Amino acid sequence: MRRLITRFRRPARFSRPAERDRGTIALYTVLFTPIVLLLAGLLVDGGLAIHARQRAADMAEQAARAGADQIDTDELRRTGEPVLDPGRARAAACDLLAAYRDEVTASQCDADEEEVAVTVQITVRPQLLGIIPGFSEFQMTSGATAHPVTGGPGPGGIEP
Repeated sequence: MRRLITRFRRPARFSRPAERDRGTIALYTVLFTPIVLLLAGLLVDGGLAIHARQRAADMAEQAARAGADQIDTDELRRTGEPVLDPGRARAAACDLLAAYRDEVTASQCDADEEEVAVTVQITVRPQLLGIIPGFSEFQMTSGATAHPVTGGPGPGGIEP
């Protein structure tokens, strides 16, 4: 009868789990935690960078359009061609960017009689990757140009 009981005992390898624990889960945790944090940082801070570039492009386009609205009416009446007043166009573009003073790091507004060119620079401060040395704030720059357009063949300048 004694033999029967010993036959159905658990093997020794299952009776002492402390001997089997080699710390492999701890090793995986230590190795993969920095990788997961780096990927999360790239996702978050990469999204911030993309948003900042789009924001800079939006501001530059708005300012360029505001400058392109400054047509020299006397020249338009005389020749029928839209010609910009460079001084007013530059001032209108820069005035619009002044409304974004807290976001814009640097800007440049140029205008001639044909077009307005605006460049906007925004500073991005990383949220997660900022803890890594060398990943401090960086600049995103975008530019836009606009030229004046008047009327067209149809009413309101729209072709039928």
